[in-house]
Amino acid sequence: MNAPALTVSQVRYVNKAFWRNPESAFFTFAFPLMFLVIFTALLGHSTVHLGTRIINTSTYYVAAMASFAVISACFTNIAISVSFQRDSGVLKRINGTPLPSTVYVAARIVHALLIAVLLVIITTAFGRLFYSAAIPTGLTLLRFAVMVVVGAAAFCALGMAMTVVIPNGDAAAAIVNATILPLLFLSGIFIPLGSNAPAWILWIAKIFPVWHFARGMQAGFIGTAYHWTDVLIVAVWGLAGLLVAARFFSWEPRNR
Repeated sequence: MNAPALTVSQVRYVNKAFWRNPESAFFTFAFPLMFLVIFTALLGHSTVHLGTRIINTSTYYVAAMASFAVISACFTNIAISVSFQRDSGVLKRINGTPLPSTVYVAARIVHALLIAVLLVIITTAFGRLFYSAAIPTGLTLLRFAVMVVVGAAAFCALGMAMTVVIPNGDAAAAIVNATILPLLFLSGIFIPLGSNAPAWILWIAKIFPVWHFARGMQAGFIGTAYHWTDVLIVAVWGLAGLLVAARFFSWEPRNR
């Protein structure tokens, strides 16, 4: 069996394993919608200034939670689940089979990307149905799709790279959340960053890919300016994550 066929077969296996853990699958899909409802209930009756535009907060949060959904499905889930599989010896057993390691990694990334796209579709439909959020069309839809795919792939690679610094499965959730949650706040995912935001917060946020990914997603939903530099920066971070994972990724449990 050639590599593409093996990858497709492995994606099916990863998908079965994903849905056989219903609690994890449920919260992967529920969290973005739950946060969308909570934030719009608390802040949805106000407006947000994005450059020269003034938009309703509920529309802003549809774009923000779509971004959060991709990051959660790709970065958070991969980093935590792969760390647990390594700690329990699953990765060691997989590495001892004829399955090429590149096929396993590709299958994990492809599956996470598919879940991310499904989450974006669900979040968009939910936002359209309950908050009359705009849906990207035409050229905007194409640019939006590019950002979704590049962002999902980049955060998958960064999730694999994050396993390098996670010592064991028990520490995975704490380390991953401590890494991503501050960036979600600094990048305006949970709290809109208006013109009054301190300059140092914006300076720090622009270093990391979350801010650029969120801005690209906003362009699709809200119609703000689309910058290809945002796509490039997210892609560079993804490439860096891929290189780190290729060099330091471990298939065996770490010594405690």
